[in-house]
Amino acid sequence: MSIRFEQVSKAFGPKQILDQISFEIKKGEIVFILGKSGMGKSVTLKHIIGVLKPDHGQVWVENDEVTALGPKELFRIRRKCGMVFQQPALLDSLTIFENVAFGLRSTQFQTTLGRVLSEDEIRERVCEKLKLVHLSDDILERYPQEISYGMQKRVSLARTLAPSPEYLLFDEPTTGLDPITTQAINDLILELSQKLQVTSVVVSHDMACALQIADRILVLDQAQILALGNVQEIRASREPLVQAFLEETLDREKSEQGRL
Repeated sequence: MSIRFEQVSKAFGPKQILDQISFEIKKGEIVFILGKSGMGKSVTLKHIIGVLKPDHGQVWVENDEVTALGPKELFRIRRKCGMVFQQPALLDSLTIFENVAFGLRSTQFQTTLGRVLSEDEIRERVCEKLKLVHLSDDILERYPQEISYGMQKRVSLARTLAPSPEYLLFDEPTTGLDPITTQAINDLILELSQKLQVTSVVVSHDMACALQIADRILVLDQAQILALGNVQEIRASREPLVQAFLEETLDREKSEQGRL
């Protein structure tokens, strides 16, 4: 297994966010983590890269117990795990090229790689990653504010892909996007997972996206795993919250069809 949670608990003050949750994510899977706001979706994601440590339990990435690693050792895990945040978080003062190349110039990345990339190698890698997210190199010298928000999201993804991570962690990647751009991002997640053979973990509140591209769906509620299964198993769930998510998705699909 590539990622494993064993009896993980986490609380912030009196509020219990996770309560002895256990699950495994297989290598190459696309797993969506769904739930209402404040139910621990992003908290779960942050445990994978050691930004948060559990109060109890263990988190494993391959053969590494993340919860037992120190700061230097954690960089090795974070080198494997590319985090795609809800907002593009591009640096406005840097060009698109400089934004995507940013991590490739870090001392920690070069130490892990074992050598310093030449400028030609960096440019080649930046162009390659932009191509993967369907952007051309004619935007390299432009600045974030000169391109659309949807393009900024793609550039952010290219920046995450630049160090060649083995795992992609998405924190609500389609929040605030229109339906067309949302579909494009979903298609990209599926395409990249298949083409690059990476494991993808997607935190979302959008059941429609999950039903479309997930191998498995995990639903969190009240600090517990309410449901975990493939698309067919989730569709067949009788849990009221899961049914509410499914009904909302169906209502939205009917509304969109009515506008066509």
